Amino acid sequence: MERMWAPWRMSYISNAVTHEGCIFCKAWEEDDDRERLVLARSEHVLIMLNRYPYSGGHLMVVPARHVSDMNDLSDMELLDLMHSVRRAHNLLRAAASPHGFNMGINLGKAGGAGIEDHLHVHIVPRWNGDTNFMSVIGDVRIIPEGLMETYDLLAEELKAEA
Repeated sequence: MERMWAPWRMSYISNAVTHEGCIFCKAWEEDDDRERLVLARSEHVLIMLNRYPYSGGHLMVVPARHVSDMNDLSDMELLDLMHSVRRAHNLLRAAASPHGFNMGINLGKAGGAGIEDHLHVHIVPRWNGDTNFMSVIGDVRIIPEGLMETYDLLAEELKAEA
């Protein structure tokens, strides 16, 4: 049996908390944006880091209202959502210079939604060569930068944008 040592994961394991309620609604309602990984707020939408990213800088754009279907968003909410997707895309381009992006919405369990009842858009920066045998064979994803370091980098870029 192969062993992979990852002692930095102990902090995560030791501090793991089970969350009650919707993490997106809590992020909207609470003031601690850094703790909740919220980078930006608009009238109807949050831009936040994914705590369990596919790759470094994996962002989510989330409507404030707890809806699971795009048809439940008003025209203003939908417009704000799309403007925020563009803002998040441009933020990642400026801060991380990825070679490409995956963007999408997973609707319903069969569609791959981890959180089914609150719509959100994923924006995943991609680099040539960012996937390797670890993902395929070992079911392990290597993310080269810490979550809070990524948060600070993107937050700094947003300050420069203003």
